[in-house]
Amino acid sequence: MRAPTRFPALAPATLVPLVAVVTLAVVWGRVLPPVVEVVVVVLLAGAVLAAVHHAEVVAHRVGEPFGSLILAVAVTVIEVGLIITLMVSGGPDTATLARDTVFAAVMITCNGIVGLSLLLTAVRRRVVVFNPEGTGAALATVLTLATLSLVLPTFTTGSPGSAFTGPQLAFAAVSSLFLYATFVFVQNVRHRDYFLPPPREVLTSSSPPRPVGDEEHAPVPPMTTALGSFALLIVALVAVVGLAKVESPTIEAVVADAGLPRPVVGVVIALLVLLPETLAAARNARRDRTQISLNLALGSAMASIGLTIPAIAIASLWLDGPLVLGLGATQIVLLGLTAAVGILTVMPGRATLLQAWVHLSLCASYLFLAANP
Repeated sequence: MRAPTRFPALAPATLVPLVAVVTLAVVWGRVLPPVVEVVVVVLLAGAVLAAVHHAEVVAHRVGEPFGSLILAVAVTVIEVGLIITLMVSGGPDTATLARDTVFAAVMITCNGIVGLSLLLTAVRRRVVVFNPEGTGAALATVLTLATLSLVLPTFTTGSPGSAFTGPQLAFAAVSSLFLYATFVFVQNVRHRDYFLPPPREVLTSSSPPRPVGDEEHAPVPPMTTALGSFALLIVALVAVVGLAKVESPTIEAVVADAGLPRPVVGVVIALLVLLPETLAAARNARRDRTQISLNLALGSAMASIGLTIPAIAIASLWLDGPLVLGLGATQIVLLGLTAAVGILTVMPGRATLLQAWVHLSLCASYLFLAANP
């Protein structure tokens, strides 16, 4: 879990959800001019950042392991809300949106955020050091979840196309939820030390001293602050889902007018949802807390599958059309390459600039092929 921000909540984190929900009430059901569309998009991104900030405040108050669950549930509500909103408005043409969004989250976290975290630390230190036990366990869980939920539907024969049957989808959802819950328990209770930054003496002797920021020693917020953040968290989540509904026709129209394939919509959703995680991972990497950055990246990928797939499975009971989860051949190749590179990066517990650029190159390849399949 990332280091919590300062308490009480900063003014922008308090004002943005309130402004966003008022704006939602004003623009709901209206045809918006381009200038207002831009304002709504900015407020949508701001509401996402504010929601995760307030989730951090509440999480820091309640402690672990419930803190990680609150953060994961908050991000999952945003992701599921965006997916379902676009699926409802898009009809059968959005049958692959959940798959595209979850796969985009996996590729962006396991390659983009991981690569960025390694790069930011490696430019200051010759070698990046982290705990292979915890990072390896997280990577193994992510790869298992991705294979069970996104690869197997391509090869099962119970239903036509790359879709699960009802019982298969239920099994995948329960398995994903169980694996995620088990990981949270192991990370925060049973083997917490596996996911903490290595001792300073393990780091390279030629490296500069590790800076210690205020966030590392942030006090536990009082109950009144936590309750206020919880209320603002609910407001922010309502604003995110509502503004996403307002913007969904525009997002789809922009993608179609640009001649881009539909999976790009999933990439846009993943980039929006993962924006706070990316900023937090980069901040920790600059402070020589790469282990925390890796925990954030792989934990985000895990939550994106382990919580989103069960939620979408439940939502599919009343959504029209099929729910296509199986990846295509190109996507399976990229996932397999990500698995191989990730294992080779994690196993030694040490990485350099080379590993960072390999991961970033994989992320760039995915983004390019998503727009140019």
